[in-house]
Amino acid sequence: MHRPRTLPWFSLLAVACLIGLGPLLEGQPVRRGDVVEDYHGTKVADPYRWLEDLNSAETKAFIEAQNGVSSKLLVEIAEREAIRKRLQELWNYPRVGLPVREAGRLFYRRNAGLEKQAPLYVRDTLDGPARLLLDPNALSPDGSVALAQWAVSPDGQHLAYGLSPGGADWQTVHVREIATGRELDDRIEWFRFSQASWTKDGKGFFYSRYPEPPKGQELSAPLEHQKLYYHRLGTPQSQDQLIYERPDLPRHFLVGGTTEDGRYLLVYLFEGTSRKNRLYYADLQDPLNPKLDAPIFKIVDEHIAEFKVLGNVGPVFYTRTDLDAPNRRVIAIDPRLRIGRAGWKTIVPERPQPLEGVSLVGGRLFAQYLVDVRSQVERFALDGTSEGPLALPGLGTATGLSGREDGDELFYAFTSFTAPTTVYRYELKTRTQVPFEAPPAVFDASSYETTQVFVASKDGTRVPMFLTARKGLPRDGQNPVWLYAYGGFASSVVPVYRPWVPAWLEMGGIFAQPSLRGGGEYGEQWHEAGMKEKKQNVFDDFIAAAEYLVREKYTSPSRLVIEGGSNGGLLVGAVMTQRPDLYAVALPAVGVMDMFRFHKFTGGAAWTTEYGSADDPEGFRYLSRYSPLQNLRPGTCYPATLVTTADHDDRVVPSHSYKFTAALQAAQGCDKPVILRVETQGSHGYSPTDKLIAERADLMAFVAGQLGLGVKAPGVEVARP
Repeated sequence: MHRPRTLPWFSLLAVACLIGLGPLLEGQPVRRGDVVEDYHGTKVADPYRWLEDLNSAETKAFIEAQNGVSSKLLVEIAEREAIRKRLQELWNYPRVGLPVREAGRLFYRRNAGLEKQAPLYVRDTLDGPARLLLDPNALSPDGSVALAQWAVSPDGQHLAYGLSPGGADWQTVHVREIATGRELDDRIEWFRFSQASWTKDGKGFFYSRYPEPPKGQELSAPLEHQKLYYHRLGTPQSQDQLIYERPDLPRHFLVGGTTEDGRYLLVYLFEGTSRKNRLYYADLQDPLNPKLDAPIFKIVDEHIAEFKVLGNVGPVFYTRTDLDAPNRRVIAIDPRLRIGRAGWKTIVPERPQPLEGVSLVGGRLFAQYLVDVRSQVERFALDGTSEGPLALPGLGTATGLSGREDGDELFYAFTSFTAPTTVYRYELKTRTQVPFEAPPAVFDASSYETTQVFVASKDGTRVPMFLTARKGLPRDGQNPVWLYAYGGFASSVVPVYRPWVPAWLEMGGIFAQPSLRGGGEYGEQWHEAGMKEKKQNVFDDFIAAAEYLVREKYTSPSRLVIEGGSNGGLLVGAVMTQRPDLYAVALPAVGVMDMFRFHKFTGGAAWTTEYGSADDPEGFRYLSRYSPLQNLRPGTCYPATLVTTADHDDRVVPSHSYKFTAALQAAQGCDKPVILRVETQGSHGYSPTDKLIAERADLMAFVAGQLGLGVKAPGVEVARP
């Protein structure tokens, strides 16, 4: 039996003195509580449990003190201001989102450069002038309220849009008239993990919501009993019609939406974050006078695979699934047949390459495959006949393939490590494509190149990794390398443009991005190889990538920076505790650091399908081997660490980062700093542009200070030690 550990924690005061910043918390060490939890006979101390109370005065004092220390350290780094100015230059270019065509007009978001949020515009014609429809910067001048989503009614008369305080997952949905800009009185509260899906008549929309959480626990209370409703314009939310609920499955995600033709309502039930889902539908009969009380029928009533309806032709639903096809295929389902799988027809069979995405546009299927983490797009007729590839602008990533099922155009975004995201419009009839508001050249990419290497992991698994650097960079072990990864939830980490990476390249750095198991880069089998009891594979893949970079003399441990966010923050926390000698700087962001208690807060219970749970003896056994918080060893020299989180993060609650920071500061056995930066009015995936730049400048300044990097003008090589 595993014996409970009694850890000789260092005080935060001692660590503060070690890094030359003076005492924290007005000279007092961070208080250690006496909480001890019994997990299946193993007692585990949790001395910083009190930091889970996000509203307590003591927690707020902790945040203020930590931010004070990190601010003092960061502001004194000489390179910080030069980095911030360069990042501001790199971010300052117009960026557009994918257009949506509704009622003959185009709706899209566009950021002129340094606007805190991207306003929403409308064009009456493809080449017509853009008219401002909704400016979130006017609604929230400081960017503290995010425009989280928007949906235009099929008649083009109304806009439903969700606003989120601090970018939290909770949203309040508002409605305005498009022609006049007049705000309606309609308000939808406690809207989360949902979309506003209009009925064809434009008189209302389906949406999902949760019960109101307890007062003061809005950002931390567990989520249960999501239900599907219909809201009719001009009526209070209290009169919204309940469409579907599953009290027998309280923790399932329950979402619904209409087909483009307005004839059918599709209802999905997800168990946690697994892509496996149940699928139901209702025939609304007359799209312009929908039958809201239409019975809901089962298509799939068990969690056996993913079923994502791409669109419909009459009563036939074209659906992407991984049933009997880990790399996914497209099938046609006619639910009227009532004979289950026997009536399903394969349209696009499974291939050796994973089918990352499929869209039904203009009576054609556009399938995006990943071939060694590079996009390839192929066009298919609805009978499955291949009509050849869609020529992409280069080697990189195509995302967001979208358009109307009855339309004649496809929009998609293309990007790479050195090419800013560009939206393209593809005409189906002529098979020609042109950029839609193409961005200008942001920096001289001709001096840099991206190569792909393959790394052997601990068990011999072949792991791909992209390396982006200045051409001809010497391999002498002295290059600073920024190693970024994720490795979970079947999310594919693909080549994308990040505005800060050119600044890193200009500083003489290499940007490295491996695709670890747990992601979706090689299909569902790749994902499952990094789940639950196999999660260590993810960490082994990352460690192997770091060791490869050292062995091949791209860098050395004293020049290696690691970063990851959310599940990637867990990744950084795990590998820095397992191999603290391998990295110079660790940057865990909004990470899941306490694997024993993550499921106790907000939607964390949904992640048990990915991680398992410490409530289960077997789950506790393998979680205890890598949970970052519980695997810190006092007296160990850990990398210089800057932990980042946000006070409105209601997905991975910030207490994970608070507890990990306090424990790491206490355990640190050398003079490398451990600091915490808490963003205010930010959340898990949202910050206004100015705060994005400020946070990234702090991260890069911290790295520059630790590695002794200078900052030079663009195109000038940084002097190397």
